[in-house]
Order: sequence, then C-alpha cells, then structure tokens
Amino acid sequence: MSDIKDFQGRIALVTGAASGIGAACAKLLDARGAAKLFLVDVDAAGLEALDLSCQVEHVVGSVADEALWASLEPRLAGLDHAIANAGIASGGSLTEISFADWRRVLDVNLDGAYLTLAAAMRAMEAGGKGGSAVITSSSTAVKAVPGIGPYGVSKAAVAHMARIAALEGAPKNIRVNAIAPGGVDTNIWDSSEAFRDAAAKHGRDVAIKGMAAGTPNGRFASSEEIAGTILYMLSDAGSNMTGHVLVSDGGFTL
Repeated sequence: MSDIKDFQGRIALVTGAASGIGAACAKLLDARGAAKLFLVDVDAAGLEALDLSCQVEHVVGSVADEALWASLEPRLAGLDHAIANAGIASGGSLTEISFADWRRVLDVNLDGAYLTLAAAMRAMEAGGKGGSAVITSSSTAVKAVPGIGPYGVSKAAVAHMARIAALEGAPKNIRVNAIAPGGVDTNIWDSSEAFRDAAAKHGRDVAIKGMAAGTPNGRFASSEEIAGTILYMLSDAGSNMTGHVLVSDGGFTL
C-alpha cells in the first residue's frame, strides 16, 4: 500500500475500526510501519477479518461505554496517535424522531468521541512526548442537511470539540484535528431504508452514484482516500496543523 514508513514504531488507537474509514486507517497505519494498534469496534468479526502485520489488540464494545475506557486506558501507555472514528447514522426530521433515537446517535457519535479523545489525550500526556489525534466529523457539520438532525448535530459538536482539545493539548505537545468528509462509499449507508430500497432496485453501485450525482466531483470518496488525509494530519508532515477541521467532500459544501 505504501513504501512510506512515517509511523515506524508508533502506537495508535482507532475506533470504528472494523469497516469503512476506520478499517482503511488501520490498514494504512500498518503499511506505514505502526508497531501496535488498538482497534475498537462492536463488530468482533470485522476486527478479526483485518489482515495486519503489526501487533494488534482488539477491543470489542461500544465507544460510549465508560467501563470500556476505564479498562482500556491503563493499557494505552506510550500512545502516539488516536483516530476517533466510530459513528452511526440517523434518519428522520427533528419533529419526527424520538428522543431515544436522538440519544442513541449522540451517545455514540458525541459521547463516544469524547470518551475516546479524553482517554487518548491522558495517555499521550502521561507518556511525556505528546501525540496527535483526529476526530471524524462530517460535511453535514458545515452544511445543513434535512432529515439527519442528530447525526449533523453530533458531527458539528465533535468538530468544535477538536478545536477546544487542540487549545488544551497544545501546551502538552498534543495536536487535535477533525476531518469532515462528504459522501464516502461505506456500509453506513446500509442503515438508511431509502438507500437499501434503491440498492435493491438498481444495485448498490448505481445507488451510490445516484446520491453522488449532485456533488461537483460527481462521485463519493473511497475510505482509502479519507484515510490518507487522516494519516497526513496525524503524521509529522502535518505537525503545524492543530484545531483544524479539514473538509474533504468533493465540493459538496460549495
């Protein structure tokens, strides 16, 4: 995948690592020399399916589970990098969704990201050398899109959390950024009933292309494209970036 070994010997944490952007990040970190990866996801089978050469610790459970982090944090000694990527989607207008659905999305997307980032930053500070983290936000944090209220709100919140964390982390040599992808071809779309109907009728590739048609670039990004951008922000090459929300959306927010 890459001859660059800019993560040689590094230790990294990736949440939502069993598929999509998280899995692509795990594979790219491995290819670029990472020594150890902590991979967190509710999907045990997806984590097991990753074919990685570095040392890996699978952590099966929800990022919103405080007990998971209480157990994991002592094992994060020496952590260099963290990618708070775990997230779930939602559907329905603000006047129609239930409070339970609202809380379900914010529980994972916001509370889970907070627990991830807080544990990672404490581990980096304890190590004395600092580190870097990236939170996965969304272009829907920048551009309002109807029908996805809790998702858009949660992603706007984590983008601002990255800015606050960047200010708090700077004196400790900890950089924090966020990425705001537009449409990405991942299985998160399968949680949408409308997408499932379109995929059943026309095929998944056609359904994805149909949704991407309104984007200036005319296509959705691959998970690997977004992972490459995330690793740039994590790496020493991005050492002057902190508190930035990088939009990678094929022009969607224009």
